[in-house]
Amino acid sequence: MLNSIGIIYIGIYLLTLLLASAELTSLSVAALIGALLSTLFGLTCGIFTPDEVIGFIDFRVILLLVGVMITFEVVERSGLFRVLALYAIKYSRGDPRILFFSICFVSAAVSLFLSDVTAILLIAAAAGTIARIMNYDPVPYFVSAAIMINLGGTSTLIGSTSNMIIGMASGLNFVDFLNFLALCEIALWILTSLTLYLLYKPKLGEKKTPPTYDPWGEIKDKKTFYKAGFIIVLFLLLFLLYEKWNVGPEIIAFLCAILALLVVDVDAGTVFRQIDWETIFFIGGFFIIIGGLEKAGILRFLSKAVLNMAHGNQFIAALLTLWSSALLSVFVSNIA
Repeated sequence: MLNSIGIIYIGIYLLTLLLASAELTSLSVAALIGALLSTLFGLTCGIFTPDEVIGFIDFRVILLLVGVMITFEVVERSGLFRVLALYAIKYSRGDPRILFFSICFVSAAVSLFLSDVTAILLIAAAAGTIARIMNYDPVPYFVSAAIMINLGGTSTLIGSTSNMIIGMASGLNFVDFLNFLALCEIALWILTSLTLYLLYKPKLGEKKTPPTYDPWGEIKDKKTFYKAGFIIVLFLLLFLLYEKWNVGPEIIAFLCAILALLVVDVDAGTVFRQIDWETIFFIGGFFIIIGGLEKAGILRFLSKAVLNMAHGNQFIAALLTLWSSALLSVFVSNIA
């Protein structure tokens, strides 16, 4: 049974979700308010100590997230991803069907390594430009890109913030994510892109002769472009091999971030300003809230409740967890 402390902590958690989902304030502020209430109540009631509050925050996740953000912000500024996207679009030869599938698969591929926000901005800029030049309706391309980016980001450790948290908590590494999800992801890419094509086929327009343009001409600094390519290749190799050196993915991500700032000629201050600090603070705040729930025994209570509902059947328990997560994500951030 829940005691009064547990009920209060559930109230703090629900208040945080309400503030976030109702957009009464930003996600980061909502999480920080919840973290503050959780901390004040926990310290006042002697549930945990100040040192334990700091321990609630998994700094490995924070370091991994910041490292990935810095690395790909630097690489994105070189124009590497935009050029790859434009090459995929160029070879559509003015056929809206090929263009559509190119955007779908490039969107999914780019989101394997970039955050959702960065990926959609990148693809939207490229797709929007081509749609204007070819006089196509941009809506089918934008909507499909957004869906494919969300789908593509689920298949790698660094593809989404949620995956980073899951990977750190479970001990799953970069290769594990690929082993478990790669085939499933490829099948979903194909099925989803075909479904989107059937849905938007009437709006894609007719084949037109595309204007002549050179994606290679988009590169303003070839030297920086090659350096960024080197960073990406090194990043992927290190993430595939890091377990052999007994280091965590957060160390690899931060190492690549520092190397990217040193090697690629970019302004570090500008890069730091582009980091999604709201997500960082949101995650940090939620770590504290979840830590409070754990100390109050709520997580143990919920796990027992799910098992009781499933009558001890692990398959049913997994389905309950899966569908409850899916329903909650309709209203609140996946991280929450």
